[in-house]
Amino acid sequence: MSTPTVLFVCVHNAGRSQMAAGFLRELGGGRVEVRSAGSLPAEQINPVAVAAMAELGIDIAGEQPKVLTTDAVRESDVVITMGCGDVCPIFPGKRYEDWQLDDPAGQGIESVRPIRDEIKGRIERLLAELV
Repeated sequence: MSTPTVLFVCVHNAGRSQMAAGFLRELGGGRVEVRSAGSLPAEQINPVAVAAMAELGIDIAGEQPKVLTTDAVRESDVVITMGCGDVCPIFPGKRYEDWQLDDPAGQGIESVRPIRDEIKGRIERLLAELV
């Protein structure tokens, strides 16, 4: 069986999608290919998201927000959107999920931790289904 590819998409690719990708890379241990992108990528990853992940020993500081491309969606098996709405291109035969999560942008770490923990739980459930 080939390795499933999961694409996380949010608007800025700076917070939620980066945290989700970080968890899946860490917890998936190479069993899943992980991508993330944004419809309007930010200049840089959210430093509070970086700090929140670092508390759990996951380093996402080296990641850069990337532009969502049609190819990225086409090449992925599972596409998980986080508040990017209609900008995500839809291809038949893919599994789509929309995760309703608060946007960590502009929030302090006390507000970002529960978002991070919610993402971790969802990633654990996703991994259980994929592998």
